[in-house]
Amino acid sequence: MPFGRPEPRLTTEYWTRTRIQYDTPRPSGQLLNDVVVADFTLPTDRLGKVPVVILLHYWGATDHRVEMTMADQLARRGIASLSLTLPYHMERAPAGTRSGELAVPADPEALRQVMAQSVADIRRACDWIATRPELDSTRIGLGGTSLGAIVASLTFAVEPRIHSVSLLLGGADLAGIYWNSSRTVVLRNRLRDEGWSEDRLREYLKDIEPLNYLQADDPRPIFVVRARFDTVVPPFATDRLLAAIPNAKVLTLETGHYGGGLVYDRLMSTFARYFETTFGGNAFQPPSNFFSPTLRMGVLAAGDEPANFFVGLDLWRTGSKGEAFASLMGTPQGVRGFIGARVGSDIGLGLVLIPGKEPTWGAIWNIVF
Repeated sequence: MPFGRPEPRLTTEYWTRTRIQYDTPRPSGQLLNDVVVADFTLPTDRLGKVPVVILLHYWGATDHRVEMTMADQLARRGIASLSLTLPYHMERAPAGTRSGELAVPADPEALRQVMAQSVADIRRACDWIATRPELDSTRIGLGGTSLGAIVASLTFAVEPRIHSVSLLLGGADLAGIYWNSSRTVVLRNRLRDEGWSEDRLREYLKDIEPLNYLQADDPRPIFVVRARFDTVVPPFATDRLLAAIPNAKVLTLETGHYGGGLVYDRLMSTFARYFETTFGGNAFQPPSNFFSPTLRMGVLAAGDEPANFFVGLDLWRTGSKGEAFASLMGTPQGVRGFIGARVGSDIGLGLVLIPGKEPTWGAIWNIVF
């Protein structure tokens, strides 16, 4: 299958960007979805062949803004990148559907096909890289965020041409993620109504489950960024991924799934430095101190006060899962302090401090960004 001619997109002091398109090796029968679209960013300052990173976006992405930031950071370090649009997203979304709407369906067979097509598209991208005289096909990196990280973990396991991988906010155990993620409640309920269970789904998805392909003794570099309070990709899923790749380097954000945006610039810089280090043949060490604020939002019920909406910032926390914490909260009634403990993923019980009043017991329902 031939590759389309690159179309010029943009040129800056640091890089040139072109767009490539090619037919998917695993067609779905949907015309738009079966044409892979990717933006290729090539550093302008380079000597000889340069390494390249394939970048994969999150579920429901409507643009490549995050990947373009990654591409810029990589190019400034002399690394090319190929930002690939995953099936059923953006230009690949069939008419009348939202970006990503069909990428995680309430249909296990369709989900298997989407994952298989995603991996096939990335492997074909590796074929394209091998045809480019300016690229070093022995140094192909793979980086994914959220859904992109899940796809990347499966691809890394089955594609030996991948030199190194960075998985941001991903995990393994696809059935476990699907059955427990805060993003798939409606889809999960549909499957349950059709008689599916988590165990049945796990058995059905075993052919596309990263845990069935990852090797504990794989010597290739792996970097995992996780969020301690993630509800989209639950922490157990990242735990299972890390158990399968014990040599991975890990950075933990003290946030929920979306809290990486609070430390966006430093996270992007760390991502690029990882590939710069590993492509250079050196061992990467993630930052030992990486400040990432824990922001909470929810409802506070305290004493005889009416329940109040709050936004809070944690000042102290202990326990591997943040079991006990102290948070400074802003509410319509004024500033409040909360010292307590988690009794569930989104419930906390503890002592509420109210200026000018005696401390009282209270409860919060909250999510962590």
